[in-house]
Formats: sequence, C-alpha cells, structure tokens
Amino acid sequence: MFNKKINEKIDKINEKLDKSRIVEISYVIGNKKEIIKRNLLAGISRGVGIGIGITIISAILVYFLQKLIRLNIPVLGDYISDIVTIVQKKL
Repeated sequence: MFNKKINEKIDKINEKLDKSRIVEISYVIGNKKEIIKRNLLAGISRGVGIGIGITIISAILVYFLQKLIRLNIPVLGDYISDIVTIVQKKL
C-alpha cells in the first residue's frame, strides 16, 4: 500500500516533468552546439520574417498611395506622386 502511493506520486512528478520539458531544456543547456544551432535558426527565421513583413507592408502602402493619387487632391496628390515615383525607380 505504501509502495503504491509512492509509485503514484512518482508517476505524477514524472508527468509534470514531461509536460514542462525539463529534460529537453537540460539537454540544450548542456550542449553548446545545440544552443548555437537553435540561436542560428531563430535568427535566420526572424530575418526572413522581417524581410517578408516589410515587403508586404511596403507594397500595401504603395498601393494605397497610388489610389490616393487618383483622387487628385491638389497638394497631397503631387507630394504622393513624387514618393511613388521615387519608390518605383528604386525597385
């Protein structure tokens, strides 16, 4: 009976450790190559994500600026058309 309770407690502790991924974290902390590999992949992922995000946001901004030019607002239209022209020359 006493052994059964201890085994149940050990099983519960084991489940909690599995859920908290302590084993994986301790492996990463102990292995320098694993740390470098994970950080390198994280950095590449962030860089690619930022590049794609900026490209999409810039394209949307240029699209709306072109729509705004077509409204022919006197002062604003000239200013925005200059911006769009500069952006298109850079691409």
